[in-house]
Amino acid sequence: MKSEQLAIKGVCFGEVLWDNLPTGKQLGGAPLNVAYHLNKLGIETQMLTRVGQDRNGDELIALCEELGIPTRLFQVDPEQATSTVEVHIDEQKDVTYEIVYPVAWDHIELVESDVSVIQQADFLVFGSLSSRNDVSYHTLKQLLQVAKYKVLDVNLRLPFYSKARVLELLGYADLVKMNREELGIIAQWLELPKEDNDGKLVEQVMQRYAMDEVIVTYGAAGAIYHAKRAAISYHFHAYQVDVKDTIGSGDSFLAAFLSKRMRNNAGAGIAEIMGFAATLSAFVTQSTGACPSYDAPTINHFEWIHYLGREEVRSD
Repeated sequence: MKSEQLAIKGVCFGEVLWDNLPTGKQLGGAPLNVAYHLNKLGIETQMLTRVGQDRNGDELIALCEELGIPTRLFQVDPEQATSTVEVHIDEQKDVTYEIVYPVAWDHIELVESDVSVIQQADFLVFGSLSSRNDVSYHTLKQLLQVAKYKVLDVNLRLPFYSKARVLELLGYADLVKMNREELGIIAQWLELPKEDNDGKLVEQVMQRYAMDEVIVTYGAAGAIYHAKRAAISYHFHAYQVDVKDTIGSGDSFLAAFLSKRMRNNAGAGIAEIMGFAATLSAFVTQSTGACPSYDAPTINHFEWIHYLGREEVRSD
C-alpha cells in the first residue's frame, strides 16, 4: 500500500505472538499490529521485541518480513519460547485471551545499538502489557528516557498488570490510548470522583501526568480525542459494519491516527485524522484477524461508501 514513503520513522516495543484462533493461527501482539499498519501506511516502523529460538519464532520472523515489518531489532531467546495466545470469540464477537507467561518477549534486553535507534526515531509506541516482567520493563524504562514522542497503549489484561507500573508508564507518555473500561480502572486507582463524567476524568488524568493527548475508545460508539493545549474533545462515531471479529481494531485505529498525526502538515485537521482512524479500524473489524491485506484504493473506497452512509452527511 505504500503509495508514499515518508521520512518519519517509528519504533514499536513489546509483544509479538501467534494468536491461536478457531480458524487457525494468526500473527498478533498489539505493538506488532500497530507496526504492521504503520508500515502499510508509509511510515517505516521497526519492531523491538524478542522471539524464541524455535519453529514458531522462525515462522513469525519470516511472516513479518513478508508483510513488510522490519525485523532488524528482533532478538532471539535460546531459552524462552515464542509467545502464543489462545483466542476465544463469543456469539457477540467479543474476544477473550489466554496469554502464556513467561515467553521470549518478557525478556527483551537493552542493546546499545537499539538505544541509538530509539533516539533517532520520531516516536516510540509501547503497551502496558510489556511491563509484566522485570526484564522487558526495565529495558522499556531506559528507552523511554531517550524517546522523542512516547505513545502508550493501555492494554490491561488480567492478571498481567500492576497499578504501580501502569501509573508509572503514564508519567512518560505524550499520547495515551485507552478504552472506557481502562479509563475507569485508572480513575479508581487515582481515587478520582466517581460522579465525574469521562471528560472530567480524562482532564484530571492529563493534568496529573502532564500529558497533552488522550484517546478514549468506545467500541461501536467510536472514540474521543482529548487535547490539552488545543482545549478540545472531539468525538468521532464509529462506522457501522458487519463485524467479523474485534481483534486488533484498536491497534489499527492507533496506527491510522499516528500516520496522520505524525505527518504534522498543514492539511490534516482532527476531523480528518479521526475519520481516517475510524475508517481503518472499521475495515479491520469487518475482516478476519488484526493484519488483513489492503491497499490505498481499498481503504479509500471503503471510507467513501461508509462516509456517505453517515447521518451527518445525508441530504434531505
